[in-house]
Amino acid sequence: MANIIRSAKPGSEWSTNELSAYNITIQTQSVVDFFRHELCSTDHLDPILLSSNLSTPPPTGISIETMSFLSHLALISHPDTPDSDSTITDFTCSVLRVTDFERRVDTLIVTLRGLSLAICGDTNRNATPDLSLITCHLKPLILLLVQRDKPAFGSNGPEPPLIASAIAAFQNNNRNRAKMGLPTLDMMTIPCITIVGTRPFFYKVPVTQHLSDCVVTGQFPMQQTAVTCCGPAPPKAHEGMQSPDYRHTALRYYDAFYGVAEDCWAPTLTGCKTPYDVN
Repeated sequence: MANIIRSAKPGSEWSTNELSAYNITIQTQSVVDFFRHELCSTDHLDPILLSSNLSTPPPTGISIETMSFLSHLALISHPDTPDSDSTITDFTCSVLRVTDFERRVDTLIVTLRGLSLAICGDTNRNATPDLSLITCHLKPLILLLVQRDKPAFGSNGPEPPLIASAIAAFQNNNRNRAKMGLPTLDMMTIPCITIVGTRPFFYKVPVTQHLSDCVVTGQFPMQQTAVTCCGPAPPKAHEGMQSPDYRHTALRYYDAFYGVAEDCWAPTLTGCKTPYDVN
C-alpha cells in the first residue's frame, strides 16, 4: 500500500483509502479483550433510564440528566422529527452526560470543535468530530471523540473520519502540552465512539509520533497501527436505544467505556494542572 496516492484531505473526506495509505487497520474485539473484564451492573444508574417505554411522559422528580436523555430519545423516535445532525448529536450528548462522562470537574463536552490536521505538508486542514470531551485548561486537551455516521461518508462509514480526528487530537494535544511547558508524548491512545443511528461502537485509537509524522509528510508508515473496536450486537428490528432491552445493553457499554477512556487519557494529562488547582 506504500504506492497509494496521498493528498491533503480534511478529516471529513477520509475514507478506507486513507486508512490503507497510512497502514491503519481496525480489529473487532470481544468484551473481555476490549474492556479487560465483563460488563458491570448498571444498578447505579437511574432505573427510569432503563425501563421507560417512551409512550408516557417521564415521571416527575427525576434528575435533569435523565429527563434530557428521555426527552431527546422520545424526540428522535417520533416519526415527524427530521433526521437532522443536531437532533442525533444532542441525544448523544445526553447519553454521555447521563453516564457521567463529565464527572471530572475540569472536563466539558463540546460539539463540532474543529481540530487542525497537518497532512501532506498542509497545516491548514481540519478534522471536526461531532462531539469532544476536552479539559478546561487555558490550552485544552482532547480526551475523547465522538463521530456520527452521515450520508456524506457513504459506504466508508464514520470510522475513517474518526481516526483522522484522533490523529488531529494527538497533534493538538502535543502542541498544547508544549505550550504549557510540558514534554510532548510519543504515543497517545485516543478513546473514541462512533454512532450509527443510536447504536454506539467503542474504539481505542493508538496514535504514535511516527504515524503523525507520516501523515504530516504524506508517507507510508512501516509500523502498522491497529485500532481496536467493540460494540453491542444489533438490536431486534434495528430499533436502537428506543428498545429498553437494547438501551440497557448500550448503557452498560457506555458505563464500562468510561473506565477504559480514563486509562487511555491519563498519560495525556501527566503533569497538567487544572484551573482549579490552588498551587
